[in-house]
Amino acid sequence: MLVLLLPPVSKPMYSSPQLPLARVPTSTMDRPESGELESSLLQLINDHHHHSLSVREHTEKAKKEAIRSAVRVSDLLVDAVNQGVQESFVNEKRIELETRALAVTVMRFAKQTDQWLAASHTINTAVKVHDFVIQTLSVLATIEEIGDFENWMKTMEFDCKSISAAICNIHQA
Repeated sequence: MLVLLLPPVSKPMYSSPQLPLARVPTSTMDRPESGELESSLLQLINDHHHHSLSVREHTEKAKKEAIRSAVRVSDLLVDAVNQGVQESFVNEKRIELETRALAVTVMRFAKQTDQWLAASHTINTAVKVHDFVIQTLSVLATIEEIGDFENWMKTMEFDCKSISAAICNIHQA
């Protein structure tokens, strides 16, 4: 809804005359001659014509001023709406740029996470292989110890047989 604010009119547009427009003669002496009457009527017509022109000019000026005011109000409203639209457009572009930057950052973090997972998998595999090697070496050491024990047992058995043979020889002699 468009509302035009015009300045208040302090004077009425049509001023009412304080004096009567014509006097009616009451006696024969007061009657004007026909030439005077005609000139008075012509003067009244001219005054009316000039007053009409003045009112018409005033109306045209008021109409043009109202149109200028309406155009100005319309321009101000359009500017106000456009300012909001422009701010929204700038904010939308900024959000789009930040979204793109965030997507790039997320992709970089995803690649880095994949690399970390691969590295941790490699480390876990290496630890498992290391544990397997340690267990294998432990078993080998145990087997080696068993081999050493068997060797010791054989040595002990040989020593015992030697001692037994020596005791038998001493006993037989």
